[in-house]
Amino acid sequence: MSSSIVLYSIVFAAAVVFFAWSCLRRFGLLRLGRPENRFDRPVRRIWEMIYYAFIQRRVVSRAFGVNHFVLFWCFMALLVANTEFLLGGLFPDYISLSRLPLGLHQVLALIFDIVSLLALLAVISAVIRRAFFSPPHLGGLSRDAVTILTMIAVLMLAFFGLHASEIARGTERAASLMPVSSAVASLFGGISTAGLVSLGGFFWWVHAVVLLAFLNYLPYSKHMHILTAIPNCYFRNFGKPVTAPREEFKKGTSYGVGDISQFTWKGLFDAYACTECARCSDACPATFTGKPLDPRLVVHDIKVNLLTNGDQLAKKKAPPLPLIGAGKTGSVPVQAIWDCTTCAACVQVCPVFIEQFPRIIDMRRHLVEMKAEFPEELLAFFENIEQRSNPWGIAPSDRAKWAAEINAPAFETGKTEYLFYVGCFGAFDARYRQVTLALARILDAAGVSWGILGREELCCGDSLRRLGNEYVFDQMAKANVKLFGEKGVKKVITQCPHCFNTLKNDYEQYGLELEVLHHSQLLDELITAGRLKLNKAEVGRVVFHDSCYLGRYNDIYQAPRRALARATGSEPTEMPRRRENSFCCGAGGGRMWLEESIGKHINVARVEEILAQKADTACVCCPYCLTMFADGLKTKEAEDKLKVLDLAEIVARALK
Repeated sequence: MSSSIVLYSIVFAAAVVFFAWSCLRRFGLLRLGRPENRFDRPVRRIWEMIYYAFIQRRVVSRAFGVNHFVLFWCFMALLVANTEFLLGGLFPDYISLSRLPLGLHQVLALIFDIVSLLALLAVISAVIRRAFFSPPHLGGLSRDAVTILTMIAVLMLAFFGLHASEIARGTERAASLMPVSSAVASLFGGISTAGLVSLGGFFWWVHAVVLLAFLNYLPYSKHMHILTAIPNCYFRNFGKPVTAPREEFKKGTSYGVGDISQFTWKGLFDAYACTECARCSDACPATFTGKPLDPRLVVHDIKVNLLTNGDQLAKKKAPPLPLIGAGKTGSVPVQAIWDCTTCAACVQVCPVFIEQFPRIIDMRRHLVEMKAEFPEELLAFFENIEQRSNPWGIAPSDRAKWAAEINAPAFETGKTEYLFYVGCFGAFDARYRQVTLALARILDAAGVSWGILGREELCCGDSLRRLGNEYVFDQMAKANVKLFGEKGVKKVITQCPHCFNTLKNDYEQYGLELEVLHHSQLLDELITAGRLKLNKAEVGRVVFHDSCYLGRYNDIYQAPRRALARATGSEPTEMPRRRENSFCCGAGGGRMWLEESIGKHINVARVEEILAQKADTACVCCPYCLTMFADGLKTKEAEDKLKVLDLAEIVARALK
C-alpha cells in the first residue's frame, strides 16, 4: 500500500469519526425534548417529503428559489460522485467510475461535469445576491455563508482541475463528453507529463481535504440543514398550526415551555433544520414594522440555548442560560414573545416546515401560567373574560341587546338547524353589531333556520389560548362543549374567523363534533343555490383583504371572493400581498387587547397598502380586521377616502 493511501486512510478515518461524534452529540440532545408522535401516516409523509424537500415546492415559489433548487440537485447528483471519490481513495483498485462500462462511464462523466459547472454558477449567483441584493433581514455575506460557499466553489474547481489534468495526460476515457474539464485541460498544454501528474495529485488532495472539512463543518453551522431539512419535511405538522396539545391541569405540573427541555423533540429538531433563509422574517408583520420579534432569530436563539444548556440538562443540572430573557439573562427576548400576532405567515412560507410561532405560544403559556408575567393591559382582559365571558366586562345580559329590534329567534333544541354563534364583537361592539344585523337579515331572506343563545352564549376563548392563558381557555372550552351538547347544537354559523377556527379546530380536542361555517362560506352557498336574489351593491371599486384565520388557517379564499363578485357585479381588486401571502391586520394572537409601543403600527402598514389601491371600499370578513382598519384610517386621516365594510354588509346591500 502506497504512503499516500496510508495518509489518506488516516485522514479519512479521523474525519469520519469526528463527523459521527459531532452528529451523535448534536442529535443526542433531541432526547431532552418531550415525546411527540410525528411518525403517523407514513405514506403521506413520504409524499410530502418528496414534494416539498426534493421538488422544493416552497423554495421555487420565490424568485431566487430556483438558484437553491439548482444547487440542491447539483448536490444530490454530486453526492454519488463524491462518495465514489472518497471510497476510491481508500480502494483505488476496486472503486472507480473508470471501471464501469464505457457507455455508462461517459454518461456519468458528462452529468458530473455539467452539474459541477451549474453548482459553481449557483455559488457565484448566491455570492452576488448576498453581497449586493440581500433582503433586509437576511444580512450580507456572513462568515458562515462565505465559508460554505467558498468550500463548494473550491470543490468544483478542484473537480475540474483533477479531470483536466487527466484529460491532458490522455488517461480520461470520457474526455470527449466532458466539455468543461476539456476546456480547462486546454490551459495545461505546456505542462509535462510529470507536471500533470503532480498537478492532478494536488487537485485530488485539495478536493479530498475540502470535502472532508465540509463534512465536519456542517454540524457546527447553519448548513446543518443539509442533514436535517429533508427529515423535517417528513415530520411536518398536518394539523392546524397553533392548536396546542390539551393540557391536564394537576397540582405540581409545569405548564408551557420555560426551559429548552420542555419543548418536544420536534420543536428542538426545528432549530437544527432552519436554513436561516429569512423568508419568515420577510413575511412577519412584527419584523416588517420594526418590532423586536424576528421568527428566524427566535429559532436561532432556541438552537443556541439547546447547544449551551444541553450537556447540563442531560446531567439533570440547572441550565446556565435561561430560555426566556435577553442578552446574558436569557435567549429569547420577552418583548419578542409578546409581539407575535399568530398570523401563521412564518409557518406558511418556511420551505422546511419549521413551526416558529407555535414555539412562541409555548413560551407565552409558561409566562402566563407559571410566572404570572404578562403585559399589564392583559390583566383587565383576563379578569373580564373569566368573570363575564367577554373582553370588556359587559354584563352577560347585554349579549342579546343587538337583537331587540329584530326579535331574533332563540335556538330551539331539535327544531333549529343552525346556531348563529354571534361572538363577543358581534354582540357588544357598536360597529360590528351592524354586521350582525346584516347577516341576520340575510339569513331571514334566504329562509335559513337559525337561532341564538342570547345571554347564555359564552366567549369561545380564542384570544385566551393564543395569549397563553390555557387554564381559563380550558374552563371556557369545557363550558361551551357542555352547553352545545345540552342544546343539541350540530351546525354553527360564525362571523368571526377566530371563533370559526376555535370552534372548528381547537374544540376537537374536547370531543366536540360540529359542522362550523364561516358566514363567507354560507353566503357563497346561499347565492350559488339561488336562495338569495341580488341586485348590484353600489359600493364602488372594492379591494379585498384576506383574514389570516380564515385564509392561512383554514384555506378559505374562494368563497368570500365569489360571494363578493356576485354581490357587486365584478371581481374585487386584489392586494399585492393576498391569499396565503396576505399581510396581517395586527390583531391576532390576542394583540387586539395590547398596545403597539414599538415601531409602526401593523394596521397602519396594511391600511397604507389598501389606500395605494385607490379603491372606494375595503371588504373584510373579520371583526378584528374591520376594527383595525377603521383605526388605521383614523390614524392616516383618510376616513373620507375609503369605507371598510364586512362581506355581509355588502351582500345585504345587494338584496332585492
